[in-house]
Amino acid sequence: MAGSVITTSDGVRLRVSDTGGGGIPLVMLHGWGQTAALFEGQLVGLADSRRVIAYDMRGHGLSDKPDHGYRIARFAADLRDVLEGLGIERADLLGWSMGASVIWSYLELFGSARVRSLVLVDQPAAVIAWPWTTAERSAETGAILPIDGLTELAASIAADADGDVVQSFVRSMFSEPVDESVWRVVSEQIRQTPVHAAVPLLVDHAAQDWTDVLGLIDVPVLVIGCEGSHVGVRSQRELAARIPGAVVHVFGRDAVSSHFPFLEATESFNGLVDAFLSGVTSSASTGVEKSGDTRSQLSRPMHV
Repeated sequence: MAGSVITTSDGVRLRVSDTGGGGIPLVMLHGWGQTAALFEGQLVGLADSRRVIAYDMRGHGLSDKPDHGYRIARFAADLRDVLEGLGIERADLLGWSMGASVIWSYLELFGSARVRSLVLVDQPAAVIAWPWTTAERSAETGAILPIDGLTELAASIAADADGDVVQSFVRSMFSEPVDESVWRVVSEQIRQTPVHAAVPLLVDHAAQDWTDVLGLIDVPVLVIGCEGSHVGVRSQRELAARIPGAVVHVFGRDAVSSHFPFLEATESFNGLVDAFLSGVTSSASTGVEKSGDTRSQLSRPMHV
């Protein structure tokens, strides 16, 4: 597996893992506080059938940790820079957790011209239950925090020099006892994101509501949810229902008891993703629930 560095338009060096090969590459985007190392099972397990790429976002892992740019829109620009830096004209994008939000921002800013399909893994369309939002609306979008809960969490992370608050927060994303080998990977990676990056990014990420973007997505989409995650399964079905033509697969609690399906059920996860991507051109998807049969047109950026 080749490693390389892509320098963004504002001078930040991002560490990239690339299996090489031809065809349409799969570019994988990790979540808040995590790294491309969590996708080792996909970089190995999916590489036989396609080129797989994952990179550490700014402030994470082995990438630069500057004092600027910790907002989702800048991360979307970084994704653009990675695609351009690697000479990728067309890609399948997989976004897990915050990585899905980066993809939605990318589509809003730059359009879908470089995107063949999307895999969106366990990310609600909105994280914050705003005071003016009804309980029904919060359940639909998957809102998991009140605004005062977000500010308290951010303040606690900012004041915690040992990183125990972040460790506890991420541990809460597991609904059952954690396999120690899985937790070791997650725990080690979360420690690589410094507070000056983690806090503003968490606040910016959580404050977004991507519901208005979903209906404009014009490429094939697979949504993956997990019964054992802190993200409600209803939100993942509602998410897919809002995306024209999207399909959804939900891992049962017996298979995945967390927010990390690619770690807990690596083989099943890889098989699901591989089947979806292999069937994109023929619209053949097996073992998923249909969520619609129409598709909007999006060949240019939604906003300039």
